[in-house]
Amino acid sequence: MSRLVIVSNRVAPITEGKPTAGGLAIGVYEALKDTGGMWFGWNGEIDAEPATVPEIAHRNNVTFATVPLTRRDYNTYYRGFSNATLWPTFHYRDDLTRYQRDDYNGYRHVNARFAALLAPLLEHDDLIWVHDYHLLPFAQACRQIGVQQRLGFFLHIPFPSPQVLMTVPPHEALVRAMCEYDLVGFQTETDRTAFTDYLVRHAGATLHDDGTVTAFGRTLRTGVYPIGVYPDEIAQQATARATVKHILDLKQGLQDRKLIMSVDRLDYSKGMLERFRAFERLLELWPNQQGTVSFVQVAPPSRSDVAGYGEIRQQLETEAGHINGRFSDLAWTPLRYINKRYAHEVLMSFFRASQVGYVTPLRDGMNLVAKEYVASQDPADPGVLVLSCFAGAAQELDGALIVNPYDIDGMAEALRTALNMSLSERQTRHASMMATLREHNLSTWRNRFIADLRPPTTAAKPALLRTQPAAASVDG
Repeated sequence: MSRLVIVSNRVAPITEGKPTAGGLAIGVYEALKDTGGMWFGWNGEIDAEPATVPEIAHRNNVTFATVPLTRRDYNTYYRGFSNATLWPTFHYRDDLTRYQRDDYNGYRHVNARFAALLAPLLEHDDLIWVHDYHLLPFAQACRQIGVQQRLGFFLHIPFPSPQVLMTVPPHEALVRAMCEYDLVGFQTETDRTAFTDYLVRHAGATLHDDGTVTAFGRTLRTGVYPIGVYPDEIAQQATARATVKHILDLKQGLQDRKLIMSVDRLDYSKGMLERFRAFERLLELWPNQQGTVSFVQVAPPSRSDVAGYGEIRQQLETEAGHINGRFSDLAWTPLRYINKRYAHEVLMSFFRASQVGYVTPLRDGMNLVAKEYVASQDPADPGVLVLSCFAGAAQELDGALIVNPYDIDGMAEALRTALNMSLSERQTRHASMMATLREHNLSTWRNRFIADLRPPTTAAKPALLRTQPAAASVDG
């Protein structure tokens, strides 16, 4: 069987049960460790000189091949084009986009360097699975140095509509580079349609009935592969830490009040400011909720040196202070805004202790937090998920209360509905969503993508199914 080689911007140190770099890192590791193979990417370190060979380490049946970045590469490739240009644009925040040609040149340079460092490690029949927006031109860089192995790409974040994408000056070069992959996968049909719509409208592409598309002289396959979690493993985690001090402190502080729970990376795409304002509106419109419910927002800091992140933190701190100043009394603080990391199992226990999961991003590729919230619940007395219509998960989790995060009153009404929902309705909604999570778990995501990436003559071979699932992680 072909070896699986995964390439991502960051190869994070994985210690199960500990805080990690995010959902992509854990999702990739869980997808890889059952089949075995190699994981290649940046090790998170900054060195004065560029690497000449990757550092190799082995853990179980996974080979880790990692390289540092230089300070210049970090500033142009990572802070610059990846996170100051692509991230805001792909999340429909072109008002926050900053583009500089030097950043784009650095982005191309790092992709080319990654390709050159990986190439000597490859075997002739490897399947190469590349992840996320940092590496859009990676396949093109590989082809230019003679790499012929099958190359697949999966985008974890949204793909913007053509008119939004075109605000990035090198948009045509980026899409042309993406067409060097054999398979390009997305979280939702909306994202795939945005990609193929660009190809048809602006590259004269031809769409075929079998899901392939011909553009820029190549024929590639596109697909929709919604990433999942292992729900039964998460359910076990949610009960494993019930006596941990964090959980006991949380329950003591609640004093039998209902709990609304949110967990997000500190990022302007997560809609936390709108979420705070909707909670304030709940307390304003229904004064009987005052003193009966608490809202906990856990938001670990993220990309603090990227433009725009310091501002959103300041806005959230101001809004939290405003809400608490307006509604608090000596016995009750309505909103707890916490900027720290917790172990994954502790977060799952927080979810299980809550009556409402509040997941309202302004735009998100999937949002694994929504799925983890559902999986962590007690099926005998489950909480209610309030979920943004702009999260990819909204297309799968039909038992959630779907809201528009730009409608503050609508979100307040959904919170009130969730807090007062009957047990029988909560159980019915939860059971439906758990069935979906089990059917479309992380193994399904991996196996479907790998099967489609194989050469056409071997695509029908069954992929290895996971028999002992492990946990996914809170996603950002």
